[in-house]
Amino acid sequence: MDERMAHTGPCVSKMARCVVFASPHRLNLRLVYTGKRPMSEIQDVWPVLPVVISHRSDLSNAWENVSAILESEHRHRICQINLLDIPTSHWERFSTAMQKPFPELSHLVFLAKTTVTSLPDSFLGGSAPLLRELTLENCPFPGIPTLLLSASQLVVLDLWFIPISGYISPQDLVTALSVISKLETLRLGFQVPLYPASRPRPLLTRSFLPALTFLAFRGVHEYLEDLLTQIEAPVLTTLYVAFFMDIDFVLPQLHRLISQVESFNSCDSATVRTSDRAIRFAIFRESPQFTELFLEIRCRELDWQLSSLAQVCSSSFPFLSTLVHLDILDDDVPQSHWKDDMETTQWLELLAPLTAVKDLCLTHQVAPHVFQALKKLGEERVITEVLPALQNIFLEGLEPFGSVPRYVEGFVAARNLSGHPVAVHRWDWENSE
Repeated sequence: MDERMAHTGPCVSKMARCVVFASPHRLNLRLVYTGKRPMSEIQDVWPVLPVVISHRSDLSNAWENVSAILESEHRHRICQINLLDIPTSHWERFSTAMQKPFPELSHLVFLAKTTVTSLPDSFLGGSAPLLRELTLENCPFPGIPTLLLSASQLVVLDLWFIPISGYISPQDLVTALSVISKLETLRLGFQVPLYPASRPRPLLTRSFLPALTFLAFRGVHEYLEDLLTQIEAPVLTTLYVAFFMDIDFVLPQLHRLISQVESFNSCDSATVRTSDRAIRFAIFRESPQFTELFLEIRCRELDWQLSSLAQVCSSSFPFLSTLVHLDILDDDVPQSHWKDDMETTQWLELLAPLTAVKDLCLTHQVAPHVFQALKKLGEERVITEVLPALQNIFLEGLEPFGSVPRYVEGFVAARNLSGHPVAVHRWDWENSE
């Protein structure tokens, strides 16, 4: 029930109001408060209902109204708080108001515009027994492991853009997760690469997360490895990983996790996408069970992108040898992104494990570089060592009845002569997405 509807009270028939409010549990009605008017103007229009605070605005008076209700006696009725783009100027007041218990609170979303000061250990009075969702973005909360020990009903835990001041160790996080058996979604993302130079030994105990279906991580690979060492997620279907650049990715725990997820290993199509900021690898399937795996490595130089992706894929993705369809795309990167002769080896390292790929789709900027790399491998080796099962090449921008581009002619001719023919087709990838 929106606060705007509260002012239409006189227009609502008395009979309808009586029926609604006489119903058991009042039809699970909620009063949605957006801060457009002071709570005092609407609190007497409707009977006492649970309050949902939802606000996103640049209006200072609205933020003042939201702050006021958090500080008022109505906090005992507040069941949800969704505050987006919180201005820094109001953060301290919010932080102070939220140090008291909110006994009915089930959902809390705080998204700050920029990094704010840390939430105190007394946040929510140090206890959240009914909390089902906790989402904090740009909001450091180093004391969150203690709060989570009381949040046994939590279903969604989303901590994103964690600054240095909000760092949480994998060990502390795992201890907190050990009491949250209902958790379905876990997102953990750091603003900058951050991990102790001397990694502590992982705990001997493990945390079993029987309901976790969605896991997202953004940070250094050592943190994820230490986290995965200590958790089990048997029903995981969606995995999002974004790594900061490193020269040596050692990921046995990521390999273990992916190997145990049957739906990941039954996908047969993948996409590689390069940009001037990162390179991404993804697999996706809608049925019979929704499945998505997404890997991003944040790096600007193409040769580093390819080398890092090849290293992670070959060590962590056991399904590479069963993929039959591969798209390689670019996000309209500047010409300076492509450096001839610098990424030849890296392209071959990326393609070498894909021994079952039959269909290869390439955008017009990517294609010349891929085939230049294949050409340098030599005709005999390119037939037996790289993409040996390839049957179809789809090229962006190819004319419907045009000739095969010169950069691919030699590859196609060699494959045809060897008895492993390859056909070249036109591909309009923007309309195929």
